Amino acid sequence: MSSARSSAAAREAGQRVAAAMRDPLGAEQQARRGAGDEDLGTPPLPRAAWLELAAAHRDRIEALVGPYLRRRAAGEKHPVLDFLFTYYGHKPGRLRRWHPGFGVSLADSPDYAAVRGYHQPAPGTHTADPAFLARRLDTVRFVADLLRATAARQPRLSCFGLHEWAMVYRTDDLRHAAPLRLGRTGTDRVVETLDLRCTHYDAYRFFTPDAVPRNELPLTRADQVAREQPGCLHAGMDLYKWAFKLTPLLPSPLVLDAFELACAARELDMRASPYDLSAYGYTPVPIETPSGRADYVRAQADLARRALPLRQALLEHCERLLEVRPETLHRRAAPAARARTARPQ
Repeated sequence: MSSARSSAAAREAGQRVAAAMRDPLGAEQQARRGAGDEDLGTPPLPRAAWLELAAAHRDRIEALVGPYLRRRAAGEKHPVLDFLFTYYGHKPGRLRRWHPGFGVSLADSPDYAAVRGYHQPAPGTHTADPAFLARRLDTVRFVADLLRATAARQPRLSCFGLHEWAMVYRTDDLRHAAPLRLGRTGTDRVVETLDLRCTHYDAYRFFTPDAVPRNELPLTRADQVAREQPGCLHAGMDLYKWAFKLTPLLPSPLVLDAFELACAARELDMRASPYDLSAYGYTPVPIETPSGRADYVRAQADLARRALPLRQALLEHCERLLEVRPETLHRRAAPAARARTARPQ
């Protein structure tokens, strides 16, 4: 195929993936209206086209995670960026693989034969498996409920990133191999002077025992949906967590958009922390001062604005995935179950 034809095919494929981002059930709905081949409602993306999209994805992810991988290979730890892979547990190798999202099929794609969450509806063609969606429906439903509830609230911008300070309050057990900017006494004084107003359970659960009763409200996993709010830095970072958990049902561009936001939020998170990270090239946001708190609120508000369209896009994907008819999921899951049963033991 000539480079011009290949580029044209890639542009068309990109448009179809973009359409899938807007309406992930479009292909599935067309299939039900078609001649009965439910998995191929639209023609699969040609190999040359999806390979070009996958290559662009790998280039983008290399710019984001390449430095992390090189440090890891050298045995070096990083207190800011490592978190995105160690806490969330998402492997860079899985992030590198491109996915078109539910409802888009890939022609001539043996590369996806063994990839989790895919099936082969026709020889050589692979697509996100409706049976996988059926198994993930509870997760999709929870994520949709959480995102919908979060989006409905007004952002609160008065926590000043104090959760990191509460995690080292009155303890010498530090979470990172970096010194405290204000020392032990100065760090504790900040926690005792300012109010703790954390609304994110997965930050609150790492508070030291002495810091827990200082929080404005006690938080539990059970009330996460009732407490999460869109101004929270970690609520924005978690958009990446939820998007990655739903791979390969979501298109990779959306997952990477969420990852980029998480990287930016994590940087602010740690610049406002009690740690001295100057050795890593980070200047502090000194939330112990009025000007530092004002700087933090401005940066926090900017990240909250960036999170708005991502949260909405992720919510729309979840809602549309939940619209897939149960009989469609069950019917498509049946051949896979029969195939597993027929395999020689």
